[in-house]
Amino acid sequence: TGMKPNCCRLIVNVSWIFFVSFGRGCMNYMLPLSYAWGNFSVLAVGIWAIVQRDSLDAIMMFLTGLLLTVLTDIIHISIFYPSHDSLSDAKRFSVGMAIFSLLLKPVSCYLVYRMYRERGGE
Repeated sequence: TGMKPNCCRLIVNVSWIFFVSFGRGCMNYMLPLSYAWGNFSVLAVGIWAIVQRDSLDAIMMFLTGLLLTVLTDIIHISIFYPSHDSLSDAKRFSVGMAIFSLLLKPVSCYLVYRMYRERGGE
């Protein structure tokens, strides 16, 4: 029973790429602290969900948190996107990584949903 090792590796790799791109998105202090706190909180719940293999509550909280951060990331990026005259290369890279992190979240949501189903969720 449980998840296949390849699926676990895929979840860990996508989560690592998500974490790195999210961290790079925060590096220029362009986005507000709520962006960082929301994503770090979801990352902490995700670590809890992966460590506690039998907890449906942890995996459901992780999935809900990921879905909520998709919405809040869209709002943060659209509101705090800098104007073109103040867009340096570092800011452009930071925004690009935040957008890349946002694009990876649906993949993470799908993998977490598969993990939820494999743990016995409905």
